[in-house]
Amino acid sequence: MTHKEKTKALIDIKKETADLVLAKVQQFHNKGELDFPPNYSPANALKSAWLIMQETVDKDKKPALDVCTKASIANTLLDMVIQGLNPAKKQCYFIVYGSKLSLQRSYFGTKAVALRVCPDIKDIYAEVIYGGDELEFRIELGRRIIENHTQKFANIDDSKIVGAYAVAIDKGGEVSRSELMTLDQLKQAWKQSKMYPINDKGDIKADSVHGKFTGEMAKKTVTSRLAKHFINSSNDSDLIINSINRTDDGAVEAEAQAEIEEFSNSEVIDISPKQIKQEPEGDEMSEEEKAEIMETEAAEGEDQAQEREPGF
Repeated sequence: MTHKEKTKALIDIKKETADLVLAKVQQFHNKGELDFPPNYSPANALKSAWLIMQETVDKDKKPALDVCTKASIANTLLDMVIQGLNPAKKQCYFIVYGSKLSLQRSYFGTKAVALRVCPDIKDIYAEVIYGGDELEFRIELGRRIIENHTQKFANIDDSKIVGAYAVAIDKGGEVSRSELMTLDQLKQAWKQSKMYPINDKGDIKADSVHGKFTGEMAKKTVTSRLAKHFINSSNDSDLIINSINRTDDGAVEAEAQAEIEEFSNSEVIDISPKQIKQEPEGDEMSEEEKAEIMETEAAEGEDQAQEREPGF
């Protein structure tokens, strides 16, 4: 296929898929099943998504738009729009697993979704706890409420992290809910990552994303756990909640399917867990690692600034 033919094919796929997604979204909106966050434009979000998708590749460096099925692309974009996410704002990113495109929310995306489904919440923020910090909290009706956190500048050292917490503030300025995790709990959560950032001794691998950005990854994890509470307890549209949960579950399913596709034609199909957990050879980073690094860098920037019904 010539470059001109490939460009035309890409434009055709883009127009066809975008039109299909927008039509589906309009259908949900007309039925009163879907409303968008203020200033959110589905068309603009789709334009941003297409620009990013053109640069997205799989583990073999093949373009996502070449290897992914049209159905997975369409459903990924639909979930993105239903949740009111925009990849240009680092709220989500795209990962290729086999022939399937998967949507993954970032720290910012999960926070935005939680604030959307729970309008009583004004903001969510997270902090890291270092050895030597003084942390006071009380337990009220079975929930931990952070009352005071005193930290010395000299304590700030990722090698001395002992935990992290996230706090949701309501519109009256009061703490609505908080989530507190010890370092062991954080590590246990990270063990579920397909990048395997925890070694057999239970230590964080220094060359992993979690090792390089331990503090930011701790904030991300505890924020996700807090946000999950609001998402799961929300009485918002089933359409939105199902899309949110589908995004959370979809990556695991996509990875499993990718492994099946990868090893289905192999003579050796008895792959031990230890073999599967091996890091990629060389210094090449996976697309997921790159996405998480971009996300953590963006999170650091924010700190410094202080601020289906699917089916295609």
